[in-house]
Amino acid sequence: MFEFGKDLRKLFAQARESEDLGWLELIGVDLLAIEARQQTTDAGRVSCARPLEAWLRASALWREHARRTGAADSLTHARTAAADAARHAHAADDVARTAVETARNGLTGFDLTGDRLALDQAAREVPGTTAGCRRDTVAAIAAVHARIRARQTRFTDNPAALMQAAALLDAAIHDLADGPACEVDDLRLDRAALALETGVMRRDAHLLDQAGRELQRLVQSASPDYRPLTRARALTLCGAGLAALAALAHDDQAHAQGRAMFDAAAEQFTPDHSPLDWAVIQIVRAQTPDALSLTSLRRLEAVTAGQGLVVGAIARDLLNQAEVAAAAGTAVTLDFIDASLRRRLAVRPASALDWAVDQIAMARVADARRETGVDNTGQIGVALIEAAEIAHDHGVPALAERAEDLLDRLAARA
Repeated sequence: MFEFGKDLRKLFAQARESEDLGWLELIGVDLLAIEARQQTTDAGRVSCARPLEAWLRASALWREHARRTGAADSLTHARTAAADAARHAHAADDVARTAVETARNGLTGFDLTGDRLALDQAAREVPGTTAGCRRDTVAAIAAVHARIRARQTRFTDNPAALMQAAALLDAAIHDLADGPACEVDDLRLDRAALALETGVMRRDAHLLDQAGRELQRLVQSASPDYRPLTRARALTLCGAGLAALAALAHDDQAHAQGRAMFDAAAEQFTPDHSPLDWAVIQIVRAQTPDALSLTSLRRLEAVTAGQGLVVGAIARDLLNQAEVAAAAGTAVTLDFIDASLRRRLAVRPASALDWAVDQIAMARVADARRETGVDNTGQIGVALIEAAEIAHDHGVPALAERAEDLLDRLAARA
């Protein structure tokens, strides 16, 4: 007879020894932090039989915690663990594996904050040679290289670079086919996201169809009982794709299907299980007008604030936009929002991206004030230009477009 408590502990003990960390999707961030701390302690023991493996595992656990919470100290722990692993790496294969782990940490740092320096450093960490490496290590090198290249293409309009990045992801998925499922899924999500983003930008039906097929496979293969986060991420991308198509084609049915996808994604886990995944779902959902109330937007901003995160900056921008829209024509409320923004700008912001978001908000307030007969847009233009540049530099083109649209609007009404 199945002894629930005993056998469940046994299953998790086996999972902890597995190279595939997909089981982490089943535990919340609090338990994940406990696992990461325990692994770090075990790795640092003098009696640790395999310190290299232990430190690499500690790095992976802390990185996953950072990915789901945005906690800067967790990413610092991941980087420290990878550096400790490097001290125990002597053979060529071991040196390459620690370099891959360091590159993965840099990649996550970029994903969280949009820091180009972290992405550039991650690219430099990728081993330039595979001599003396095992087959699975060679596949891991190719995978992290492909994921870095996919992000670097965000900063170029070169179609050839986009196609090369897609080809690298295809090859990496093929080479890693027998590797840990969670790593293969990350590659598939990256490939689908690249195809989706490029397809929408270029209105390329072939790329959009490719993204749709990839995401459909991911949704079907990711069981909600075992891979809830992977499933939710795939559903969110599906919803984003449908929403983008609906906006291009003015298709109400596609809008409804997109909303259904977002709802399905949100049902895969509770907000405290993976706060940033929950926040991303809400942000994409908010692209549909009136999808989120002011109360919901304030909760979203609170979950992501103060950490210098890309997600946090976008959440704050959505809240700012909604608050200014709600206050339109009301001078007293606009004055209150303006004063709040000035106080926030007087304190050093968490990141350049946060500063850019507040400058965009100031421009929105100035634009709204015109309706009350007050025009103080004189110095806004320079700040908006800089805000757009910062958004571009952090790989957030949607935010840059909002700054540029505001700049054009203010210029047209001057």
